[in-house]
Amino acid sequence: MNDAAREWIALVCKALNGLRGESGAPIEAAEIVAEVPPKPELGDLAFPMFPYAKRLRKAPGLIAESLVAELERIGGLPGKVSPAGPYVNVRYLVGSVARSVVEEALALGPRYGRTDRLAGERVMVEFSSPNTNKPLHLGHLRNDILGESVSRILKANGADVCKTDLINDRGIHICKSMLAYERFGGGRSPESAGVKSDHFVGDFYVKFNEWAKEDPSAEEAAREMLRRWEAGDGQVRSLWRRMNDWAIKGIEETYRRTGISFDRIYFESETYEAGREEVLKGIASRVFSRDPDGSVWVDLTDVGLDRKVLLRKDGTTVYVTQDIGTAIARRRDYPFDRLIYVVASEQHYHFKVLFNILSRLGFPWAENLHHLSYGMVNLPEGKMKSREGTVVDADDLLDELEGMAAAEIRAKGREEEVGDLAATSRAIALGALNYYLLQVSPSKDMVFDPKESISFVGNTGPYLQYMGTRISSIMRKLDELRSPLGEAEFRPELLAAGDEWELVKLVGALPDVVARAGDELNPSLVAGYLFTLASTFSRYYHDTPVLHNDDPHLTATRVALAKAVGTALRNAFELVGIPFLERM
Repeated sequence: MNDAAREWIALVCKALNGLRGESGAPIEAAEIVAEVPPKPELGDLAFPMFPYAKRLRKAPGLIAESLVAELERIGGLPGKVSPAGPYVNVRYLVGSVARSVVEEALALGPRYGRTDRLAGERVMVEFSSPNTNKPLHLGHLRNDILGESVSRILKANGADVCKTDLINDRGIHICKSMLAYERFGGGRSPESAGVKSDHFVGDFYVKFNEWAKEDPSAEEAAREMLRRWEAGDGQVRSLWRRMNDWAIKGIEETYRRTGISFDRIYFESETYEAGREEVLKGIASRVFSRDPDGSVWVDLTDVGLDRKVLLRKDGTTVYVTQDIGTAIARRRDYPFDRLIYVVASEQHYHFKVLFNILSRLGFPWAENLHHLSYGMVNLPEGKMKSREGTVVDADDLLDELEGMAAAEIRAKGREEEVGDLAATSRAIALGALNYYLLQVSPSKDMVFDPKESISFVGNTGPYLQYMGTRISSIMRKLDELRSPLGEAEFRPELLAAGDEWELVKLVGALPDVVARAGDELNPSLVAGYLFTLASTFSRYYHDTPVLHNDDPHLTATRVALAKAVGTALRNAFELVGIPFLERM
């Protein structure tokens, strides 16, 4: 919330209490509802009177008229106020607000837009969590940028954030790749095959599923390999370490390429035994029960869930078992106030079970576990399937986007202007990918269209980046002017054009957007803000001369506004993983 809004809220609160007189409890500032009107011509801020009708025993429309009269009686208002049916509309004093917003943005620079809303809170965010039987694909990319962006937004709100990754490096799916390699690998390595190491492993996961369609014994062979792995069989463990190293090496290369990083990394192979121990403790305390066949279960029917197996009859663990051990280890290693799991909506039931089990085991922090559920990402031609090898590989997609970006730069004849074509193409590809994946609310399914995402026009990452380069170009041209601005001053009262006032309000709104995105764990709010800011600046740039004015004070003022817009763009880019470019 900007300073002007806070000032008006305090004034409205005072005026409402003046109307209330001595009857009833005082109206607190926290109770005041303030909204942004749907159309700029209605004003800059609106106060609905519905919430106060019962307490003041008046119709909202009458309260609005009385409130305006009371505000005018108080006097010294920082703007204009008028009734509009059941609303009170406010127009700010353009000059004072513009000075406050622009000067704050320029003074704070890279820190502008940050808040202290979550200061002192320790938050752990788990995301990515790849399997070591295949490379990262498009679905992982949505998970990765969502987790990374949420982490950055929480940190921008003052939280102490620990980004964590759980490498799913054991289980039946891992054994399937290993078994196929034993049968079809012929002792080859990624190097000898000339294939990126995680892709090399993933090819054998696809090969296993082709084999299993023809040979029903393949599934039982994989289960037997898992039993041997859990029993510590030396030969199986040796192959497992070698193939896991290949997979993880390749996955880490993709992380570096996409700008994804972690503060802590956990491996399922190191935590699943701790989960087994907790389950055995739960049997002793009668939280869990053992069936006659030796399997261990938890009965959750009293909370509308089902009975859930925790240990199979052969003693092997299931996903939720290792998640129990991992959660406990994390709370020990990093005493979080909140733990956020960024996992697809398909696992909603799994997390309801996990959180309930941890609560039954007596861990009070289980109440502070949150599943940030996100929808599936598909292609225009349909759903992806890992086991059939029809997924969109992350590396291949990035290669395609970089190629498209380079082709666009060449088509515009701008190779010399951008300098390093490869680096610029990588930055544009990453901006295109991340913006496209984040502009949709996390809970919604989405379709990813590579050609649409890389477009330099429309609601895309490259379009936003282009607006950043325009502002950078203004600053370069300013340095090249033969007649510098000299003693010209920033005079906010000169910002009279409609888009100038809209830009001031948009720059001033960034802290509120960051706060809301943190509250809702929703980076799409930042993405939507960026498009509105960029498209408004585009109109302004097209219609308004920034550098070439008869009045040097007007030029200095417009340059300051453009710098403030650039600061807001750059800082919001950082929150959603869009590289800021000086040239493109």
